[in-house]
Amino acid sequence: MPSPAPVHYSPPWANTHIIGIAGSSGSGKTSLAVKIVAALNLPWVVILSMFENNYDFDAPDAIDFDALVEKLRDLKQGRKAEIPIYSFEKHQRQLETTTIYSCHVLVLEGIFALHDQRVLDLLDMKIYVDTDADVCLARRLARDIKYRGREVHGAIKQWMSYVKPNYELYVEPQKRNADIMVPRGIENVTAIQMIIRHIQRALAKKSDEHVQAIRKAGRDELDAPLSENIKILSQSPQLQGMHTILHNRETSREDFVFYFDRMSTLLVEKAMDHIAHDVAEVQTPQGIPYSGYRLQGEVNALVILRSGGTLEVGLKRVIPDAKIGRVLIQSNSRTGEPELHYLKLPPTLHQHSVVVCDPQIASGAAALMTITVLKDHGVPEENIVFVTYLASMGGLRRLSRVFPNVKVVVGRIQESFERRWVDERYFGS
Repeated sequence: MPSPAPVHYSPPWANTHIIGIAGSSGSGKTSLAVKIVAALNLPWVVILSMFENNYDFDAPDAIDFDALVEKLRDLKQGRKAEIPIYSFEKHQRQLETTTIYSCHVLVLEGIFALHDQRVLDLLDMKIYVDTDADVCLARRLARDIKYRGREVHGAIKQWMSYVKPNYELYVEPQKRNADIMVPRGIENVTAIQMIIRHIQRALAKKSDEHVQAIRKAGRDELDAPLSENIKILSQSPQLQGMHTILHNRETSREDFVFYFDRMSTLLVEKAMDHIAHDVAEVQTPQGIPYSGYRLQGEVNALVILRSGGTLEVGLKRVIPDAKIGRVLIQSNSRTGEPELHYLKLPPTLHQHSVVVCDPQIASGAAALMTITVLKDHGVPEENIVFVTYLASMGGLRRLSRVFPNVKVVVGRIQESFERRWVDERYFGS
């Protein structure tokens, strides 16, 4: 029977929901954006501010719209984007950048957020903050003097020479592009609540689409054969004896840790069989030539927290010099949706083979998200080896359908879904 065709999986940060907030300098755009994000209190709603390094940055020419559009398109498609950092004290961009990745909602705020048609085409909601000019001037003076190290005379001169004329010429006309006008900024509680409800609906829709994408990957696969890229440890009497000890509820934690460390070592050793090697010629201590193998480059690892930590002893025994990244994925208790909460990757991860460590595959949702993260950071699918102790048949089939080129090393397959328990036994809580 031929293997089923691959199924596309879309993470919740694909097709990022982008909201643009424009308005005069000092109108309260940033305060409004911060108020919205604080009210939502979610890690995947991000603010992106538009700044540039020219003195007259109150004119559209000061903004590198080509670069902005490129970054927004990357984020819209779920890719990471490196965003320049602007120093108001030095009036220039810094060498450092900040990375934006996996945001579900992006709030773009700046005086020209609704100016460029290419940006408008990427926005899902357009907001204009309409604040009295005298209030804007007072706020700008206070901000420039207190936080940006400017003198009163210079700040007023800049307002009269650049800010006010360019507001009338370029900023105010953006009102016609807005979906929502927000008079008085953060004082307008009604408008803020309406915007928050809009974002909450967008997040709920994304959550539903994500859960449906996971379910779709598991449909019509019950009779499908397991992929040849799924490698199961040989179920020898020794291995079955270790399974028996690990599955026995009467086994002490000390014995469980001892035998699971042995199991993890066997799993990682099996994974190394599927990492690229080169032929290597060496001399034995007796001076006899020997033709063997040497790893082709480095091997990095990604541990799925916290459960993946149970495999680290075996990982370090087999690959002691592996650079280890970590990712935290937790299921939402209400929707069952996996959510990406933390990510720390080695900078050269994309250049090497990667061993992913997670002791259990149940539905396969966390595995799908983890491999998506690796691919988004430039790791080829064929360079990934997923190491797990227990895996459900459905989770394995789902994983191999979405990512057919990923190798999966499994200690034992079980037919039905089983909640995670390995980390509880291993860590004692």
